Amino acid sequence: MRCPQCNSNEDKVVDSRDSRDGRAIRRRRECLKCQKRFTTYEMVEEISLMVVKKDGRRESFNRQKILTGLRRACEKRPIGVPEMERIVDEIEKKLYTSFEREIKASVIGNLVMEKLKAIDKVAYVRFASVYREFEDTSDFMKVL
Repeated sequence: MRCPQCNSNEDKVVDSRDSRDGRAIRRRRECLKCQKRFTTYEMVEEISLMVVKKDGRRESFNRQKILTGLRRACEKRPIGVPEMERIVDEIEKKLYTSFEREIKASVIGNLVMEKLKAIDKVAYVRFASVYREFEDTSDFMKVL
């Protein structure tokens, strides 16, 4: 594993534990060259899910995109990163157990909005405004 700080290949595992409901192993590593610590995750490679975008393009499912959207929506809100990761874990688990190999992006967006609506209305409206491409204040009022 390469150190994200100095790019060295030399590191040691400081701590290992189960993560993501036992579907991954979280490892804390320390670079032997620069002594910086970083985290890696080891997980079983699952069947590739393809996301069908609005314009018909297909791309591989990327949980990081959901997490990035959640971080933006939850900025300056009382929702921590562990809660956001839990939401992404739940959505990912549902996608892998409920659908075939292809899933529409709209289904993923609706799942995210459903989770946000249950925990924080402001984050929900923020996410919806980007996801549903609000044009003016009347779009906000409809959601509110």
